[in-house]
Amino acid sequence: MRITPRRLAIGMSLWIPNLCAGIRVRRFSEDWTEAVVELHVNLLTRNYVKTAFGGSMSAMTDPYFFMLVMHQLGRDYVVWDTKGEIEFVKPGRGVLTARFEVSPAKVADLRERAHGGAKVLEWFETDITDSDGDVVARVRREVYVREKQRVTAAKAA
Repeated sequence: MRITPRRLAIGMSLWIPNLCAGIRVRRFSEDWTEAVVELHVNLLTRNYVKTAFGGSMSAMTDPYFFMLVMHQLGRDYVVWDTKGEIEFVKPGRGVLTARFEVSPAKVADLRERAHGGAKVLEWFETDITDSDGDVVARVRREVYVREKQRVTAAKAA
């Protein structure tokens, strides 16, 4: 069974670490260029001062850039999430949202740079916002891309 954006969103929302952390994947776009993720701040997902737990905000941004890149590149590439940085701007309350976007042009650039098995490290950025649209945190995630060895070898032959 082929994974569809809808199935992946449902599966990621039901995945125990996300489910228990109050993280819900609202959608992946049909062309894998966008994902929208929410964090519901409640009794189980807040910190000592009753605002969003920073670990949950980091977790809500963990795999989505790499997943968008991976699905757009296809099976001929190794794609990982390697690093993350988060800057907390203001206390998060209520429902927090992060939107992830990776354009086809960016993926084409990554594909070109990874040609021949080159290691590519690329930073992506997004904001986590509250229901008023205010920025709660700024997030950077580093994604690793490399053309698989079998593909590089086949092209060289």
